[in-house]
Amino acid sequence: MKSLKEKALEIAEIVKDLKGGDVAVIDVSKLNSWTDYFVIVTVNSSVHSQGLYKAVKDYVKANDLEIHVPNRKTPDGDDWNLMDIGPIVVHLMSEEARNFYDLEKLWNGGERLM
Repeated sequence: MKSLKEKALEIAEIVKDLKGGDVAVIDVSKLNSWTDYFVIVTVNSSVHSQGLYKAVKDYVKANDLEIHVPNRKTPDGDDWNLMDIGPIVVHLMSEEARNFYDLEKLWNGGERLM
């Protein structure tokens, strides 16, 4: 059985193989109670983001994980697509959004695994 850390790293490798840019995996388990790992990826376009989303969704289905869909309606945007997989949160971000929100700096207390 794979650990959550292994699953987060596998998701990172999948998006990296599909040309996701500057892939980061951060262990945030000691910093909060609602998730354990962030996978942060820079995407080139909305089409690129959709392709990565589908690849991660396929991985989730094949590995006994579940995507949690928010109860509220959120507008679809090209800048930041968040996938809440419970213990793993995947951030598919445009370069502009990634620079603006700077999640790596915000969560710098976490251990960077990739």
